[in-house]
Amino acid sequence: MKLTQLKTYSALLMGAILLASCSEDEGSSVNNLVEAPATYTFERDNNSTVNFSGQTTRIAMAEELNSALKNPNLDEATLDAMFAHEEGNQDFSVGSLNDSDKNLRSKTAASADYFSANSTDAAAIKADFDGFIAGQANEVFPAWGNTASPGTPGQLQQAGGGTIRYISAKGLEYDQAYAKSLLGALMMDQILNNYLSPTVLDEADNRMENGQKVVAEGKNYTVMEHKWDEAYGYLYGAEATPANPSLGQDSFLSKYLERVKADADFAGIDTDIFDAFKLGRAAIVANDYELRDAQAEIIREKISMIPAIRAVYYLEDAKDDLNTDPARAFHALSEAYGFIYSLQFTRQPGTNSPYFSKAEVDAFLSTLMENNGFWDLTPATLEAMSSQIASRYSFTVAEAAN
Repeated sequence: MKLTQLKTYSALLMGAILLASCSEDEGSSVNNLVEAPATYTFERDNNSTVNFSGQTTRIAMAEELNSALKNPNLDEATLDAMFAHEEGNQDFSVGSLNDSDKNLRSKTAASADYFSANSTDAAAIKADFDGFIAGQANEVFPAWGNTASPGTPGQLQQAGGGTIRYISAKGLEYDQAYAKSLLGALMMDQILNNYLSPTVLDEADNRMENGQKVVAEGKNYTVMEHKWDEAYGYLYGAEATPANPSLGQDSFLSKYLERVKADADFAGIDTDIFDAFKLGRAAIVANDYELRDAQAEIIREKISMIPAIRAVYYLEDAKDDLNTDPARAFHALSEAYGFIYSLQFTRQPGTNSPYFSKAEVDAFLSTLMENNGFWDLTPATLEAMSSQIASRYSFTVAEAAN
């Protein structure tokens, strides 16, 4: 071989070695080498490496408790047991849920980034959910057949013989507050502030083991792969075909992502989230952690928009009905209450902070519950709240109100 050919060959070989080294270097970004699959499908030795059964279980538990909160024949102890289920107890109608060692309470306000060093707020948030349950069981259920009025719980029918709503003395539907608040305190907090966090993804030897494809004991996935999948499961875990989700399959994030993406102002948000989940998971397989974290930031930004958009939507929806159809207005406000509660679990990209702090969220909720609560609210108050929420995001009140 001629010297010039040898030098050229050596240069090409060295370039190939450097490129190969770069592709395996922890934390490097080699986006051009990482391609997301068409669906959320990842395999090793022809067997799936995707598993989020725990998330599917918790979503199912949350659904059943959601239904139970509408059954006036149940008591507080029964509802509490569903929230803080212990393995083997017969708290649910499905045997696999009763046999599970999972529960809702332990994962509520329990993310590594927000609550591992903040037990005070974590305990206060869990106590809020205990309060929703206690209020429904001890305030609303005993007044189920009574007509509600300011300061008096009971039922209130929407205009024209519409749906009957069951409300607290201040007009709040505790079951709606529970469901929309849990969307943030459990599902969103675990996705954005726990499983997508480098604190969890890179814990202990996760990077080394993922780079060497050392699988978890008795499993077909690495720990890092599994943590990412668990984040995915809190959004898509109720899907019949979660690798190719259709949305609207639960009462929580899936349902309201479907609602948001149906608004032309936010068209494509579902695709942005799904694509980021796929590419981030592919990046983990490729050991490209810079690309992985970039996808996590996209997911954080987009999912954080869901409770904000829906909070503004319901605040605006309630304005015109406060005087003419209070039952309909209070239903919208109960949903707004829960979505506002969820704002404290959002995550601003590139930060360790939510779009609204717990103190700011508590201030919003105090305004909604002042004196006689929903009975005393004015359109001006709701409009001001909508504007304040939208101002932190890249959308307008008009866009969210559609």
